[in-house]
Amino acid sequence: MRGLGPALFLLAAALAAPGLACDYPGGPPDAQEVRAEGDGVTWAYFSNATEVYGHGVLGDAIEARALRAETPLTGPCESMAYLDEMSVFEDVTPRIADVTGDGLNDVVVIETRMDAGASLAVYGMADGKFVKIAATPYIGRSYRWLAPAGIADFNRDGVKDVAYVETPHIGGILRIWSFKGGIARELASEPGYSNHRIGQNFITGGVRDCGRGPELVLPDAGWRQTRLAWLYGDVIEGAVLAEDAEPETIEKALECP
Repeated sequence: MRGLGPALFLLAAALAAPGLACDYPGGPPDAQEVRAEGDGVTWAYFSNATEVYGHGVLGDAIEARALRAETPLTGPCESMAYLDEMSVFEDVTPRIADVTGDGLNDVVVIETRMDAGASLAVYGMADGKFVKIAATPYIGRSYRWLAPAGIADFNRDGVKDVAYVETPHIGGILRIWSFKGGIARELASEPGYSNHRIGQNFITGGVRDCGRGPELVLPDAGWRQTRLAWLYGDVIEGAVLAEDAEPETIEKALECP
């Protein structure tokens, strides 16, 4: 649905918003809610659609100003993060996972400052409030974006980490970050990867575990190969899986042999 004209996107956004106990502006036309079991956040959704940024990396210039969440004790009226006038959520779907290791589900999102580009942010519950817990540094320039690649325990310390490709359209760098204890710490990085093409409202590739621990399946930076990447100590190692990066090749690679 990305690509609707300005006259239609507000109506589509309103219809897309889930029917919950409180009223609030809808998110971008293709914003998707996500649900999860467990403690902490059990539902998340982008709302308050805006065209203020104008980057359009996901197919249009419609982003979100607010992130809504539900927990067993709070609803989307109480559990909301609203960004300042310089920031947007340049994302489609929030990701729910416990990445801090406290046993409570967090929300992982792409948060962008108009003058500094994208960062990867983690929101969650603290002292009964829904707040930003930690974030990676902003890339440093306007119109610079990152694409999450997968959430898994890459360093095998018992807490899930987050991998993303920074600037996947202009020489992407694969980075893996830990947010254990609510502290953002980069574990490793490696150039030469991608997982998104400009205008697409989805991210290519993901994580598999075929008995050797979590591995990322991603295109190379030129979209000529399908590659496998994993964390070994403080280094990202890799291997070529196929000499093409066609969608069916990547989907097949995500399945264990």
